[in-house]
Amino acid sequence: MLFSCEKDINFNLNESPSTLVVDAQIENGKPPMVILNRSLSFYSTLDIATLASSFVHDADVYISNGTLTHKLKEYSLPILPGLSAYYYSIDSNSLSTAFEGVLNQGYDLRIVDGGKEYTSHTNITALSIVPDSVWFNKAPFNPDTLKRIMMVKISDPPGIGNYIRYFTKTNEAPFYPGPNSIYSDEVFDGTTFEANLSKGYNKNDPPKMEDNFFKKGDTVTLKYCNIDKATYTFWNTWEFAEQAIGNPFSQPNKVIGNISGGALGAFCGYASWYRTFILP
Repeated sequence: MLFSCEKDINFNLNESPSTLVVDAQIENGKPPMVILNRSLSFYSTLDIATLASSFVHDADVYISNGTLTHKLKEYSLPILPGLSAYYYSIDSNSLSTAFEGVLNQGYDLRIVDGGKEYTSHTNITALSIVPDSVWFNKAPFNPDTLKRIMMVKISDPPGIGNYIRYFTKTNEAPFYPGPNSIYSDEVFDGTTFEANLSKGYNKNDPPKMEDNFFKKGDTVTLKYCNIDKATYTFWNTWEFAEQAIGNPFSQPNKVIGNISGGALGAFCGYASWYRTFILP
């Protein structure tokens, strides 16, 4: 006789203390940008008031390139009626210590908030890998002859340790990362290969299937970034976690950041390469 038994398992998800969340980046030719928030409870109701109150104000944020140390200033940016985003960037009143990102340079970030100090380090690497060519093919298995996919040909230099993240911009929309925007050269090290780079989209507003393609007449910009290992690890684990949400068969996953002091998030450096195309 075969039989089975069942056991109810109840998870007690207690309220956890609020934690600082850091979204910081620096890119070649651009000033640093840091966004600070407080983490929300698992049971929090997401509305405009909650999001607006999650931003951290009046923190002391410093960035250094090893020669200059600059204290960043907080700015506000209206994004919706009743909701503004807040970020820290170059203080225009202290331009003597201000700087933009450059290739092959390391950067240190220091944040002081609520009597606690948080630190991080990132690198803007060299542009070791950029596409040899970019072109657009007709979308396969799609009856709409106007739909297009982006193709790239890439030559990877010998030696494992190159990491990539890419974004696309279509017409007047912002830059969005691709659905799988992050990869390393562990598989294709030292080879030349062709790949499809899927259209980026807003992760908070996933598109319908028919909107996943570029189309004839679009102005498309590719932002192709070389990144360091810590930046790769953060976004690789973040995308894995995002894709696993709601999947009962997914493996447990932890998003691995690079902020010391107990904060969540990451400080990321981008060595960026841009190309713009008008699909005829």
